[in-house]
Amino acid sequence: MTLLPIPDNNALVEVIISDSAKDTFDAPIHSHKHGQLVLPLIGSMVCEVENQIWMAPPETAVWIPPQQLHTNKALSKATFCFVYIHPDHVPLPNQSCTLSITPLVRELIVHIANLPTEQYDSPLYYKLCDLLFDMLPTLVHEQLNFPLTDDPLLRKVANTLLNNPADRRTVSEWAASLAMSEKTFTRLVKKQAGMTFGQWRRQLHIVLSLQFLSQGHSVQITSELLGYESVTAFITMFKKALGVSPKRYYAQR
Repeated sequence: MTLLPIPDNNALVEVIISDSAKDTFDAPIHSHKHGQLVLPLIGSMVCEVENQIWMAPPETAVWIPPQQLHTNKALSKATFCFVYIHPDHVPLPNQSCTLSITPLVRELIVHIANLPTEQYDSPLYYKLCDLLFDMLPTLVHEQLNFPLTDDPLLRKVANTLLNNPADRRTVSEWAASLAMSEKTFTRLVKKQAGMTFGQWRRQLHIVLSLQFLSQGHSVQITSELLGYESVTAFITMFKKALGVSPKRYYAQR
């Protein structure tokens, strides 16, 4: 699928809706002068922004500030929209984050997407944009991300875990595989990722579990893909991270 066009005008908000009905959508690394919301309408999206992998399951969006290099990926049978927002008009963070999208915000975005461009100077367009700008800063932030690093050794660990999330090697086993002491490995992960190795791997499992579940995998299959000994252990991890069980999480969406 080809890269969607990037707006080059000064519109306050511009929305492009597309889908990946037959193939995955996988954009190359790029950036925008506008801020961008990556919002799945059906299915889910994965974004990589400045050494972070961000997940956008249903009813969430990834916020990408202006000028930040990033990629966007949607799996097949997903419908999604890219919302380009003029950076001077809404106080959103300078760093990427996942926003919990309310039904009102979702419908505002879809409504703007369906406006013909000749209405971008109409009073209705400005009223819709003003309401969207009022609502966006109030949205709840969710940390649905996995930190990558520039360190080549940890990047190797991250790539291994991304390709095989069921890998359950311990800290000592990972340290040995990298020819360093357990203490040195622990310090390296803390310095580069800002968390312990256990927390780092759990964050990856949260991101991947949301991806697997949104693709239609059962909780049982998802727990197996992530290498958990039992469904109960996986559900316990999920609830500790997101406050509810996987079934309840998606039921709420």
